[in-house]
Amino acid sequence: MSWLERLRDGLGKTRQQISGTAGSLGQEVQEAFTRLDTIEDLEYALIAADVGRAATQEIIEDIRKSEGGNLQDALMRALTLQLEPNARRAEFRKLGFAPDVARSKVEPKGHVIMVIGVNGVGKTTTIAKLGQYYMTRGKSVMFAAGDTFRAAAGTQLGVWGERLGISVIQGSDGGDPAAVAFDGASARKSRGTDLLLVDTAGRLHNKHNLMEELKKVQRVIAKADPGEPAEVWLVLDAVTGQNGLQQAKKFHESTPLTGVIVTKLDGTAKGGILVPIVRELGVPIKFIGVGEQPSDLQPFDSQEFVRALFNVDIPKS
Repeated sequence: MSWLERLRDGLGKTRQQISGTAGSLGQEVQEAFTRLDTIEDLEYALIAADVGRAATQEIIEDIRKSEGGNLQDALMRALTLQLEPNARRAEFRKLGFAPDVARSKVEPKGHVIMVIGVNGVGKTTTIAKLGQYYMTRGKSVMFAAGDTFRAAAGTQLGVWGERLGISVIQGSDGGDPAAVAFDGASARKSRGTDLLLVDTAGRLHNKHNLMEELKKVQRVIAKADPGEPAEVWLVLDAVTGQNGLQQAKKFHESTPLTGVIVTKLDGTAKGGILVPIVRELGVPIKFIGVGEQPSDLQPFDSQEFVRALFNVDIPKS
């Protein structure tokens, strides 16, 4: 099964959520969208899919300006525009251009990616998948097991490292995560490794302590390897919907993000959460995940996502 087919399958619950608001559950999905023939139906559908009220209002406004035509096509164009975090690129889209970068090209800036997120979002597994993704593209990769507060997190990453042939910098359970990050950054620099992925804690005994710990990890990486981490990526579980978005805002305030990875899109009807992530954080979505296999995590492409959500094949404009 191709990636696009897996993505379509994974977005099935979100697709059903949107089409179901028009009273078409159990019908062919393609037919269901043709029944979304009132703005009121559409507005309710988007909010139910966790697109968010502000973004929904903008989408509706864009559709009203489309001067009639096919509602589905207008909705697809409006959603694609909402998923564009760069204002200049968004303006190009409004003029009819499609400035997408190929999905296969997600090149991190610098050499260190600090991966953050609350426990339970699949952070450690995502790091393993990212490691494999970049190795298959010719990069040398290291891991730093900086989540020393979660029992067996270091062991889990160590198993992945052994399986993938990736070196893992470990610390003791309950030890200082910043020390692990420092050792990892120092080792990467001395070895000349292309990429270091740093796992981090997702829960301490209160949110303030977690955020302060992440700031400390970021500082010590910069001390060991000036200019790093060039990337801070947040892993977010799509199932958490708006609650996850609030988490993302807290992380972004404390440790400014350069990207978001959205996992478990196959387990939710709230796939529309990608829109407020981009709109409210102003941060690009780097990867999305729709399953457990390494190939189920792939770079995010807004037009591909929208095509899969609507279960249609259309050429890029």
